[in-house]
Amino acid sequence: MSNTFKVIDMVTKESLRIMHEKLAFIGTVDRQYDDSFKSSGAKIGSTLRVREPNQYKRRQGSRVMDVQDQNEQTQTITVATQDGVDMRFNSAELIQSVNNGAAFDDLSKNYIEPAVSVLVSGIEADFLAYCTKLTPAVAGTAGSAINSLTALGAARAKLNQQLAPKDERYVQMDSVQMGTLVSGVASYFNDQKSISEQYREGFVKRTAMATFYENERIWTLTNGADVAGEINNGTLTSGITSLTVDGFTAAPSVGAVFTVEGIYDVHPETKAAYSHLKQFVVTAATTTSITFSPAMIYDTTNPRQNCSGTPVDGADITFVGAASASYLQSIMYHPEAFQFITADLPLMDDAQKCVRRVKDNLSVRVWMGSDIRNDELLLRLDILYGMAALRPQWACRLIGTAN
Repeated sequence: MSNTFKVIDMVTKESLRIMHEKLAFIGTVDRQYDDSFKSSGAKIGSTLRVREPNQYKRRQGSRVMDVQDQNEQTQTITVATQDGVDMRFNSAELIQSVNNGAAFDDLSKNYIEPAVSVLVSGIEADFLAYCTKLTPAVAGTAGSAINSLTALGAARAKLNQQLAPKDERYVQMDSVQMGTLVSGVASYFNDQKSISEQYREGFVKRTAMATFYENERIWTLTNGADVAGEINNGTLTSGITSLTVDGFTAAPSVGAVFTVEGIYDVHPETKAAYSHLKQFVVTAATTTSITFSPAMIYDTTNPRQNCSGTPVDGADITFVGAASASYLQSIMYHPEAFQFITADLPLMDDAQKCVRRVKDNLSVRVWMGSDIRNDELLLRLDILYGMAALRPQWACRLIGTAN
């Protein structure tokens, strides 16, 4: 029995090691909320309520106090997605691998690594799509290649304008876009010492205040067949998250980014209007209605004001990119823009060969059972997780040529 436990423990540790290397995106985002779900802690169910920072208005001068009520906002993160990968091993080969390092290397190369790679790739693709679709800011020119630091500088500026911390920023790009960029600015991708990153898959270099990764799982946006319409009355008050529209012959795509005539972005603290229009992202749509994020808060007395101007009937709605065109959505972000949360799966009472380990705040469970008829050991590797975009304003997409 001790040998069996040793095998499953080795498989679990090896799976986590491979995950660490393969997680080019998840490995760079915030995973600080895991402790709330530890199996030894409180039972909080499958959801976690996370507080957003309070926001206030400045009082100018020494006049009478303008006391502001606390207006705490929360978001709910659901940790209820369970993915896994299942394997079958010859029991003799497994037991041999315990005392034979070379045999275990073969086991990892032939079975564990390809299995974990498939699992990680699928989860990363889902997470990248989820995060990108909730990111409203876009930099670059649709139809023009990203072959200079111009688009990167624009994305960097958008993060700065939303007060994203400058300590850590990352860029995820597919290899084609990365190749085009590096060819155009090769001198900026110079060598440096980066021990902490050198073993993570996809790592390229650091420049323009960001660390670059190649990632073939970048999400592609396909615009709807119509990308220009206008507001058609409806409810037009501060805080709205939907617009009644007309002029669209086809519904806009979920994840598409648009601006509204006369609605400008603002500094998060001073509320001074920037020179560019506020960007919003579609979360649901028909030809007559668009639901979007973030909320359009233009009330100047609201501490959460995020735009300037007033939407009016007939105001133009313009989408980024051409109708029906597809664009790879590379992304620049601060780690705290997005959250990936894993929870401890239970160790079953009747499972004698069930192990759970945590590495890099990723909790993985490996469960092994025997098949007496075929003299095999069946193994399942599971991970329970949730996704959130608590601060999507600390991210910016990079758009280039049509895909």
